[in-house]
Amino acid sequence: MTLDQLRPYVSRFLDPFVEGFDRIGMTPDGVSVLAFGMAILAAVAFVLGGRADPIWYVGAAALVFLNGWLDVIDGALAREQDVASAGGDLLDHVLDRYADIVIIGGLAAGVESYFLGFLAVTGVVMTSYLGTQAQAVGLERVYGGLVGRADRLAIIGFVGFLAYPIEGTYGGLTLVGWLLVFLAVVGHLTALQRFFYSWTALE
Repeated sequence: MTLDQLRPYVSRFLDPFVEGFDRIGMTPDGVSVLAFGMAILAAVAFVLGGRADPIWYVGAAALVFLNGWLDVIDGALAREQDVASAGGDLLDHVLDRYADIVIIGGLAAGVESYFLGFLAVTGVVMTSYLGTQAQAVGLERVYGGLVGRADRLAIIGFVGFLAYPIEGTYGGLTLVGWLLVFLAVVGHLTALQRFFYSWTALE
């Protein structure tokens, strides 16, 4: 089970944040843009963590968690304000994909492992694509598989915190380098899982 499937169970924890954003006049689209801003800052921090000072990894990890949290809040805020729309859903998903690309790009640029970054980002994008393509061919949107977006952000954030105290290379790669390997392998495996699930469901 992926963390994406737990979203309905965390709604009660969102209420104070949703009420706060609603009180200050924030729109769901505004929260989506804010979440994307956190992803950009996280990417910059990952670059600085790899090239300047590892303490930046801690800030990057916190920003990744904040991006994930805001990504949950924007949908809850749309329901609270009764403004949920296809346009808002489109904006949210587009910004999520760009956020994924930016964050992984920051990880790769920080440790200068661009090929691993390419493999990781294509795995992540294909995972998300297969999830929504199932809906495009008449099935429900697929969130299952080894790793969903919520899982991925949690893992990136956790490894980001560990990357500060755990320096050096292991098997020729830093901890962040191994994170890119993990994202590449698991991303493509998850995409294939979603493909075969959808293919079977269409038969």
